[in-house]
Amino acid sequence: MQRNAVRWGLLAVFADGPKYGYQLKSEFDAHTSGGSWALNVGQVYTTLDRLARDGYVASVGSNADGREVFAITDQGREALASWFVTPVTDTDRPRSELAIKLAMAAVAPGVEVGAVVQVQRTESMRQMRDYTDLRRQADDSDDVAWLLLVDHLIFTLESEIRWLDHVEATVLRRARSGRAPLKTPAPAVQHRREVEVDGR
Repeated sequence: MQRNAVRWGLLAVFADGPKYGYQLKSEFDAHTSGGSWALNVGQVYTTLDRLARDGYVASVGSNADGREVFAITDQGREALASWFVTPVTDTDRPRSELAIKLAMAAVAPGVEVGAVVQVQRTESMRQMRDYTDLRRQADDSDDVAWLLLVDHLIFTLESEIRWLDHVEATVLRRARSGRAPLKTPAPAVQHRREVEVDGR
């Protein structure tokens, strides 16, 4: 999960009242991951320190158990309101390891792109079955945040599987037409080495 998403998501948890660190983690996990993307406690406290440093939250004392409790500040509420109405852009999205892997597989010598696609498709379909099961369970839940997140995961996987089908079809079509993939740098490197050897 992106660092910015964690920062703003944790700040949003403060909207309904003061929280201490582990309470913050528990509520964030419950609303956004159902346990599948559970945050590390250390990450929560590091982010909490940064939110306090930036003036978005402030310590309001300790609870009966001696845990330090924080509350969102006016500055934090303004920043949070701004985040909610600011669209997510391409620069905010993480690089896709899958997209990079398949792009490299398409040009790497000796790699069978179809096999890479098939392995990934099998895994993506397994994940989609798991999330579909969670979605059925979520129908009976009052937690609309978790319901929406599961829907997002399912739609993302459906899109990923369609894209994998497209990748496979594109590679096969190019192979049948005799069109080679983009040239890899390997031949150029080999040629340069041969020139250096001949020149000695």
